[in-house]
Amino acid sequence: MEQLKHECGVAMIRLLKPLDYYEKKYGTWMYGLNKLYLLMEKQHNRGQEGAGLACVKLEANPGEEYMFRERAMGSDAITEIFEAVQNNFKGLSKEQIHDAEYAKQVLPFAGEVYMGHLRYSTTGRTGISFVHPFLRRNNWRAKNLALCGNFNMTNVDETFARITAIGQHPRKYADTYIMLEQVGHRVDREVERLFNLAEADGLTGMDITHYIEEHVDLANVLRTSSKEWDGGYVICGLTGSGESFAIRDPWGIRPAFWYQDDEIAVLASERPVIQTAFNVPADEVKELQPGQALLISKAGKIRTAQINKAREKKACSFERIYFSRGSDMDIYKERKSLGEKLVPSILKAVNNDLENTVFSFIPNTAEVAFYGMLEGFDNYLNETKIKDIAALGHNPSMDELNKILARRIRSEKVAIKDIKLRTFIAEGNSRNDLAAHVYDVTYGSIVPFVDNLVVIDDSIVRGTTLRQSIISILDRLNPKKIVIVSSSPQVRYPDYYGIDMARMSEFIAFKAAIELLKERDMKDIIASAYRKSKEQVGLPKEQMVNYVKEIYAPFTDEEISAKMVELLTPKGTNAKVEIVYQPLSGLHESCPNHKGDWYFSGDYPTPGGVKLLNEAFINYIEQVYQF
Repeated sequence: MEQLKHECGVAMIRLLKPLDYYEKKYGTWMYGLNKLYLLMEKQHNRGQEGAGLACVKLEANPGEEYMFRERAMGSDAITEIFEAVQNNFKGLSKEQIHDAEYAKQVLPFAGEVYMGHLRYSTTGRTGISFVHPFLRRNNWRAKNLALCGNFNMTNVDETFARITAIGQHPRKYADTYIMLEQVGHRVDREVERLFNLAEADGLTGMDITHYIEEHVDLANVLRTSSKEWDGGYVICGLTGSGESFAIRDPWGIRPAFWYQDDEIAVLASERPVIQTAFNVPADEVKELQPGQALLISKAGKIRTAQINKAREKKACSFERIYFSRGSDMDIYKERKSLGEKLVPSILKAVNNDLENTVFSFIPNTAEVAFYGMLEGFDNYLNETKIKDIAALGHNPSMDELNKILARRIRSEKVAIKDIKLRTFIAEGNSRNDLAAHVYDVTYGSIVPFVDNLVVIDDSIVRGTTLRQSIISILDRLNPKKIVIVSSSPQVRYPDYYGIDMARMSEFIAFKAAIELLKERDMKDIIASAYRKSKEQVGLPKEQMVNYVKEIYAPFTDEEISAKMVELLTPKGTNAKVEIVYQPLSGLHESCPNHKGDWYFSGDYPTPGGVKLLNEAFINYIEQVYQF
């Protein structure tokens, strides 16, 4: 129901044959460019605030441009950047447009190395200057660098202080610019190291350039520049001389997948987009492992290298619940399992009355979990039918059998997203009134005052849409009870690795716990957690402890959910309302290979996460209370 923003999506393509090969086989030398477009469109779910692409043309002559970039803002940015690229080819004759050699020599974006990025800002920073890829220019081809990524770093302040202390000067105080400067600085050092070796061997002129470009080792560059990065990341880069790389964080927080054959090497944030774009089976697409880099040399040699020691894998579970495309075969199964795991809790909420319960889902991202939930209830109902038939004895009548077999799980399309609330409507009361009509309901889909209505969502974070729209609109159907179900556990803690959940005040679970502490005269727990958090300010982040857990410790999940209902149910609601969350154990059972659950558990995979949580909690308390 609530849209969570996620940073970001990446795509990288390296053609392994000359452009003329693709012209002859596929009818266009733009094969790589067209595939990049497909990869980006198929990942549009990952970023709708901006998009950009970069291209490197191998073996350009001195004086010719060899590195190209196009960026745009807004939800139509992908279309805009590719239209801008195609505008370079307008007015060409049919012969020219199909002449790969002419394209290679003359046309921009007629290259062999491509990189694309889709942006979802989680930091509030907007504008074209924050749209990836970022460029670092230099007269030495090998020192040019284009960088893009799906990441959030938690130690930007420390890194900024360290690199400025040695004389570097990032253009902006932003993690992307700082990383660009770090990697670029190490690329400079690598090129200078090779220059000295080439000179020592007696090489001169362009022979030095060729020596450098043939011997650049990006593994060295990445080891020295990334060793202190704290956060979740997949960073992709191109150099002006044609090397390319992608590196994944040591905890495997952010995802990356790659594929190669004799024609192409490709990397993307999600597996099914590679499967679809290149029509390959899942088992041929490899996952980039934690701390690992995919490295492609100027000559097209492909290898992986362990850049940073792999830590305990904490792959983001929200990728599985919400962000990644549900067309991935494993994600599809996991989301169905998440829905199925909720069956016992829902049965309790509707008092086992399936005859008078209707099931539905909001929004579309919850549809797969909805199917899993229905399968779970079908299995439960079949078990009860078998028991009931067995209880009839050896000679049941047809009427008795028909009555049992006729029982069905009832599902309906109850709610429909009807309008998009426009941002120009900003005035409070008007906006709230309009927000109540974002969804519409299917009238007549339930029996008024008799049926329970169960609606599944993939996550409930802030609860804003529930309060402003969903509960009120569902109440118009006059259900006896509304049960809102979340296929993920209670979101209790901020995320600092790429999701726009950063402030304690945003979480309805946190608000509910604070209210319970106040109601039960337990405010001393708030004061104690604040004091302990304040005392560790200035400590090395590796020594910091998550004391926010103490806010939740006195209460069960059910108690917090019940308080949420009080906070979110609009006045005048007639139906009884209940919120049911996935238990943490259900998440772990459904997604056993994606153990990153810090937003639910508070167990951050990196020290920087605990440090930023500590700051967020202190800021919240100091704004609301006086201690």
